[in-house]
Amino acid sequence: MTEPVPPQQVEYRFHSPRLPLAVYREVAAHLRQINGVNTGLLPQTSKEFDYLQSQVGGVWIRYDADAAARCQPQVEAILTYYGERYGQWETLSK
Repeated sequence: MTEPVPPQQVEYRFHSPRLPLAVYREVAAHLRQINGVNTGLLPQTSKEFDYLQSQVGGVWIRYDADAAARCQPQVEAILTYYGERYGQWETLSK
């Protein structure tokens, strides 16, 4: 589970329905390489198993609001890279 977000931080949650678990882990590892970015995987919430559905519910991304100008372009570049290869990201509500 994720911890509550302090007001001075921004958090985004994204999901790609058919993205494999290994690729989610790779995305998270790449995002963690950005100084100031924290990330983690969200659990799958579906009650039914489907081989074509991702084993992960999504990825959360968090960083300080005052670092947004530096972090946001790098985060977007990483998400775009994987989105073009595995399918577009969907924004999840908190």
